[in-house]
Amino acid sequence: MTLETRKLTPAIGAEISGIDLSRPLSNSQVSALHDALMAHQVIFFRDQHMSVEQHMAFGRLFGELLVHPAARAEVPEHPEIRVVHADENTEVATGEVWHSDMSCEAEPPMGSILYMHENPGSGGDTQFANMYLAYETLSEPIKRLCEGLTALHTSAHVYSKDAYARSDKQFPEAVHPVVRTHPVTGRKSLFVNRGFTTRIVELRKNESDALLEMLVRHTETPEFQCRFRWQNRSVAFWDNRCALHRATFDYHPAVRHGHRVTIRGDKPF
Repeated sequence: MTLETRKLTPAIGAEISGIDLSRPLSNSQVSALHDALMAHQVIFFRDQHMSVEQHMAFGRLFGELLVHPAARAEVPEHPEIRVVHADENTEVATGEVWHSDMSCEAEPPMGSILYMHENPGSGGDTQFANMYLAYETLSEPIKRLCEGLTALHTSAHVYSKDAYARSDKQFPEAVHPVVRTHPVTGRKSLFVNRGFTTRIVELRKNESDALLEMLVRHTETPEFQCRFRWQNRSVAFWDNRCALHRATFDYHPAVRHGHRVTIRGDKPF
């Protein structure tokens, strides 16, 4: 099979065609997909037909799968699968705020793969933003300031509200560099987000509040983004180390349902 790549925007995102993710992939295909992810931060696939086991097997080609720290096992025998579901009873959908998945962990995920089974007739898009560009477009004085700072990422305010939370749920928190270096590309990116980042450690509260608000607003700049319109059986694979994302909850009371796997990462530096 020959892979074809079509960019969604100049900033981020590419749609990949010419591959069946349910089938065993060759080393060269896995390498090509990894290269595409490194180049575009998020890659998309249409018309895929994967079982739960095939979805997990695809994720494992890129690393060990994680179990979400606050979600109960909703797919029997497969705690690595996180169900993403909204319907007429949903008041707050998963992922409505710009974030990097589980950035509150000491070793945040390398990536996530969402396979959407059912989508509303309209709405329900996911937006993605390029954090390389977020860093690179800062002024030089702000870059120098940020490169010496760390930020606290917490989760209690996020996970404690989740309807799917377990009775033994945990609320991880961790301190990470405000500017991290990607372990593969070597590029620098901003690593703060509105979902989990709560404080810049080295600053007084009023200073932290002001700088953090400026930075998270900057990460959400439209010119850094792409917007993916889901169809049934679409797949998105994003790099949590250099991209933020946000789900758009504009389809109530329609049903939106899918499965996500999350791939283990390493400690930011």
